[in-house]
Amino acid sequence: MTDLDQITTTLSQQIAQRILNQPMRQISAAEPLLTTGLIDSFGLVDLAMLIEDEFGVRIADSELNSTTFDTLNQLAEIIQERM
Repeated sequence: MTDLDQITTTLSQQIAQRILNQPMRQISAAEPLLTTGLIDSFGLVDLAMLIEDEFGVRIADSELNSTTFDTLNQLAEIIQERM
């Protein structure tokens, strides 16, 4: 498993559990998070905190949008670049 795969898996599990409150939910790496409304504006704040807690990476508020990322793959790439 690559680092990117590990980041994606961790994100999927933590988002399902901590943001969606659906611990059994599987989020695929290519599933749109923001454009489908899976994560709303309140969830974005939680997502930023989750990323800081899990990976020690800061995502600026201005980056929390579907232009910067919309999938776990895109988000994992940002995280990996900053680690």
